[in-house]
Amino acid sequence: MHTRPIWAEISRSRLAANYRALQFAAAPHADLLAVVKADAYGHGVTLCAPWLVEAGAQWLGVTSVEEGLLVRKHCPQAHILVLCGFWPGDEDALIEHALTPTVWTEQHIALLARAAERRKLTAQSVPVHLEIDTGMTRQGAALAELPEVLEQLRAASALRLDGVFTHFASPEILNSPQNDAQQARFAQALTMVKAAGLHPAWVHAGNSSTLLAQDRLPALASLAGALGAKFLVRPGLALYGYALPFVQQDGSVVRPLPVELQPVLSWKTRVAALRTVERGTAVGYGATYVAQKAMRLALLPVGYADGFHRGLSSLGRVLVRGQHAPILGRVSMDLTVVDVSAVADVAVSEEVMLIGEQTAASAAASPNAEKKNVHVSAEDHAHWAGTIAYEILCGISVRVPRVGAT
Repeated sequence: MHTRPIWAEISRSRLAANYRALQFAAAPHADLLAVVKADAYGHGVTLCAPWLVEAGAQWLGVTSVEEGLLVRKHCPQAHILVLCGFWPGDEDALIEHALTPTVWTEQHIALLARAAERRKLTAQSVPVHLEIDTGMTRQGAALAELPEVLEQLRAASALRLDGVFTHFASPEILNSPQNDAQQARFAQALTMVKAAGLHPAWVHAGNSSTLLAQDRLPALASLAGALGAKFLVRPGLALYGYALPFVQQDGSVVRPLPVELQPVLSWKTRVAALRTVERGTAVGYGATYVAQKAMRLALLPVGYADGFHRGLSSLGRVLVRGQHAPILGRVSMDLTVVDVSAVADVAVSEEVMLIGEQTAASAAASPNAEKKNVHVSAEDHAHWAGTIAYEILCGISVRVPRVGAT
């Protein structure tokens, strides 16, 4: 039971609309692998994963076996790829619950082969996806290691190489020499896979930025086709209504997104208390804010333990009655103070928008006035806090209930 007035509303219709828009942008070159890792980027995977399947997603991407098992309960028919490998002891759960593991080491292959042998599984009954490290220098088999890894896969008769993929380090940078080099290495790796006599059904590369940039998709799809495979691209952040801007090598922003994306999450709370303070009154820990005039303050029951970033202190804003209310002083663990001096008739229990949109008070008050929506986005939070929208969304804590909305 949740009585504390803080919650996040997740829009089913917006998530479905984003998926369809991205699917349209990918056609005819690619299908989508919808990434729902990190609790669907903070949106609630038990809500979002089934909605994405309903919208047409056949593939879902998760971080770990634990995430995969949770998603499997809600999506019994989906293909679920465990993107970040697995740990010893996970192999039986992977096989039992038909989760597709990412492999790139001798240990991964050996653990799965032994688990398949214990279960007396038939040849090529356990699908795996092989990650190639083409320059991210994170996870994946390097080109120098690939012949040995491919030979181990050939020798593990119960395993089937179902997919091969890589991850670009700078997909939001257009005409990046690094991306060109990674694509060339990936092409080389796929040639080696074909020469080894292995025939994956899927090849995938790239994230939301790769998909929205679009110019790399035909070449990647061609690489997959040469292997007799279908091509997948892996949108994550864009599914939830956000995307990094495209930039040139010099950092200049160059072009708008080719599709319209709608933020899926609205984060809300309510006014817990109100007070008027005089000039000279200090607000919050460390007295980092001191009132320069008489002010009307609202206390909000949200803090950094909820994922309301401490970097918003004295920089961020929330929406009250369709108007911006600046954050005063430090965001504390459970509470935040905002300035509502300019907002008329604020009352205790008034709804406050932390991320999302409200109708401006002037438009709401008059039925004849033109409606104007005022926004505060995860990108705004990221700008104020000096981080990225990914961290803002994924950082909304588990003590904030996620509630399904239209």
